[in-house]
Amino acid sequence: MPEGHTLHRLACRQQKIFGGSRVRVSSPQGRFADGAAVVDGMEFATAQAWGKHLVQYYRDGRRTEMVHVHLGLYGSFTESPAPMDAPVGQVRMRIEGSEMGTDLRGPAACELYTPADLDALIARLGPDPLRADADPERAWTAISRSSRPVGALLMDQKVLAGVGNVYRAEVLFRAGIDPMLAGKSLRRSDFDAIWTDLVALMKVGVRRGRMHVVRPEDDHGPGSYARDRPRTYVYRRTGEKCRICGTPVSTAELDGRNLYWCSNCQT
Repeated sequence: MPEGHTLHRLACRQQKIFGGSRVRVSSPQGRFADGAAVVDGMEFATAQAWGKHLVQYYRDGRRTEMVHVHLGLYGSFTESPAPMDAPVGQVRMRIEGSEMGTDLRGPAACELYTPADLDALIARLGPDPLRADADPERAWTAISRSSRPVGALLMDQKVLAGVGNVYRAEVLFRAGIDPMLAGKSLRRSDFDAIWTDLVALMKVGVRRGRMHVVRPEDDHGPGSYARDRPRTYVYRRTGEKCRICGTPVSTAELDGRNLYWCSNCQT
């Protein structure tokens, strides 16, 4: 499942290509047909992300509508120039502007939202390290009172919104903290360091469009393991798709063994 930086990057991208212009919205698959009909022809006002959730705002005069998207395990947006070709596959929602368009396939949720729906969503999510209005104190309160392992707590969207398996593993590794440590045994100074690291790393993910977790002092130049193959995600079966981005993996010789890994997601 995409982690929070992907949704924030999508929000920025959609704001850039559609923001302030009227768009055509449809549901070639038909499952979002009623919702698409409501926002079709409206102005794409903005898009925002809360954790792993994307909310698009459409405006027509004083009227505002919202569309909530949760990509889940299989959802993705793909872009193409306008006018767009006939849809291929199960396209849940198509947004087409004057110059660019995007197709949404396979989301866990694509639905119209009310202000009450959005309030309920925000209320059940923990603070998002990528949002300026995030309050880390809420996450600390939940973690410091829990007997669950800190590794599980960091992935709990009710504790921290947007953090998934990769960022969870990396910040604990960088901080030298045992993922099985009980939350209530975590020191406040260690939590503050984890939060600061998440904010920094996830912002890099938004800018680069990929997870990058190697410290500058560990980057030893071209050809180094730290630079070219840090934290490689390994797959052992020929033809298996990368679980991070879904692309077919290639073979590589790593540490004397034949392993299968996704070169796009190795950082």
